[in-house]
Amino acid sequence: MSDVIQGACSCGNIRYQLNQAPLFIHCCHCTWCQRESGSAFAINALIETASVELLEGEPEALVVPSNSGKGQKILRCQHCNVTLWSHYVGAGESLSFIRVGSLLQAPLFAPDIHIFTESKLPWVVLPENIPAVAQYYRASQFWPAASLERRAKLQADAT
Repeated sequence: MSDVIQGACSCGNIRYQLNQAPLFIHCCHCTWCQRESGSAFAINALIETASVELLEGEPEALVVPSNSGKGQKILRCQHCNVTLWSHYVGAGESLSFIRVGSLLQAPLFAPDIHIFTESKLPWVVLPENIPAVAQYYRASQFWPAASLERRAKLQADAT
């Protein structure tokens, strides 16, 4: 990654940047993401929280339910209420799920995988060249080796 990846909320109160490329990008079609986004799916770029640098503003943390039953912490702008990223309890706070739509260079971040496609809306057509799974998956089957190494380091640092 040669360019800085920046993101912001709609009103510009919160600005942030990613200091390295995401590990992997999910396009999630679960009904929870459909409701939370108010759309057909949510696109999340997974990245180490230590690589998310807040440039301006202070996001509000809101704990909400999740499909797993463990919940998630959503970080959003206190003024325009746009969600910028979240932390799922199962993944821990060391991993951030960046909402790709909040990235200023969002078109550059296409999904690496489509997940929970068993509940995708019937009019959504998935590209044939991107993996798609009915529910979730094992990272070891889909993530590139460099991302698996970064995740292993993150897990080792957490213990």
